[in-house]
Amino acid sequence: MKFVVTGTDTEIGKTIFAAGLTGALGATYWKPIQAGLDDGADADTVATLAPGASIHPSAWRLTTPCSPHRAAELDGVTIDVDRLTPPPVSGPLVIEGAGGVLVPVTRQHLFADLFAAWQIPVILVARTGLGTINHSLLSIEALRARGVPIHGIAFVGDPVEDSEATIAAIGNVPRLGRLPRLDPLIPATLAAAFARSFPGLTA
Repeated sequence: MKFVVTGTDTEIGKTIFAAGLTGALGATYWKPIQAGLDDGADADTVATLAPGASIHPSAWRLTTPCSPHRAAELDGVTIDVDRLTPPPVSGPLVIEGAGGVLVPVTRQHLFADLFAAWQIPVILVARTGLGTINHSLLSIEALRARGVPIHGIAFVGDPVEDSEATIAAIGNVPRLGRLPRLDPLIPATLAAAFARSFPGLTA
């Protein structure tokens, strides 16, 4: 079982969802490109929230928290998309993209282009706040235009029933569930909330 976790935007809870999914599946986690290191890498967050998870090292770890294409230029490195091939692992694999689906990997390639090449089912993570209908439907259209298989949409945040239902209906995608805000956010609370919210995404 393999999934790509991508988002409608940045800072929406995508990494928290990916940690919950990794723990629920007993999966290996891979963040192909990490851009921004000062606040810790997303893989560190997943390792903390999904104890015991296998973490596959990122192909690139870039200093600046911005789009990978620019972060690579600032670091003086060139991202070779041919090296961005999902690692062979035994068991489930969770791959987390960076930001939204049309974030540039290089000045010629977007993350959605990688997803299209991989043909691994994508879970689109969306916040439930204002503006999410537009962002979500645009992301769904961008993925479909490239022939990317969409497993479904997962929401993060407080319940907004009409927005969640509207996105699933108009976007014609399965509505997988909603991960609530957690306080405290620790492995036990995440695992319990994920199991309740996404019973179809457990090992």
